[in-house]
Amino acid sequence: MLYENRYLFYFRFSKSTIICYHQMMEIQSIFTAVFTVLIIGFLVFDLGFLNRKAHKIAFKEALLQSVFWIILALLFALGLFLFMDKIMAVEFLSAYVTEKMLSVDNLFVMLLIFSFFKLDEKYHHKVLFWGILGAIIFRALFIGVGALVISQFHFVLYIFGAILIYTGFKLFFDKKEEHINFHDNKFLKLVKRFLPFTTASHEGKFFLKENGKWHATVLFMVIILIESTDIVFAIDSIPAAFSITQNTFVIFTSNIFAIMGLRALFFLIENVIHKFHHLQKGLSIILVFVGGKMLLGMFGLHLSSTISFLVIMGVLGLSLLLSVLFPKKI
Repeated sequence: MLYENRYLFYFRFSKSTIICYHQMMEIQSIFTAVFTVLIIGFLVFDLGFLNRKAHKIAFKEALLQSVFWIILALLFALGLFLFMDKIMAVEFLSAYVTEKMLSVDNLFVMLLIFSFFKLDEKYHHKVLFWGILGAIIFRALFIGVGALVISQFHFVLYIFGAILIYTGFKLFFDKKEEHINFHDNKFLKLVKRFLPFTTASHEGKFFLKENGKWHATVLFMVIILIESTDIVFAIDSIPAAFSITQNTFVIFTSNIFAIMGLRALFFLIENVIHKFHHLQKGLSIILVFVGGKMLLGMFGLHLSSTISFLVIMGVLGLSLLLSVLFPKKI
């Protein structure tokens, strides 16, 4: 009798667990559908309506778009908190904030590229749009491959942790290089071997016909550099996201929300980005922290998602505050 009762208890417990799991997966499917429609819808609306003609993005427009994407990300996190799981919501916010910080460093490189090629400001939006579209595709591939590798070889997480710690220390002591010859970029040199380029006026086009042959323009050259630098930054950001959570749904959505707001953030802070000079050191501390958190798993130690979020937000706030209180000497 006791055995039967115990069996019945386990059966009921297992059944309720399965039902709960299926309900969670159904809710996640709804979130995924809403997220997909939102991202695709905005990209189509942006390219087809808001920015059909090349123009310089005004500060007010950039501010509204930045606030729009931040509010959307916060609402998405609130939805996860209310309908999915509290821990998942905290992990989403931690990954989102970390990616945002990494994006600011990426913006600095974009600014250098635009300056090096003397790209007219009215074409900045077009380049960033296609750059972000490419970033979404590459991030999806990297996250998918990363999740597959980790599911088969768990020790890869510890390799990610070591990479993040190394990158963090390197970033802490590195100085930003403001005088780079982007023509020496190895990836660009490789592309030039297979694709002819022209220095003729591009007029907002990626390809032009010269002497009966198609040539890539300087605008396309800038796109290639933007995409290649994003791939390099993804090597840091994807392991950082996996150090916070192994949930691919959370990693992908937090990454894409951060990337979608990247373009508006560029136009918002392009003139003041140099003033946040302590942000790089703050980012390096966060990378060392999340890398160390990942390596603690080797010893059976675990830091909660809430603690991770508080540390990330604390370092971000402190680095911004120090940048304001102790401005960079010119």
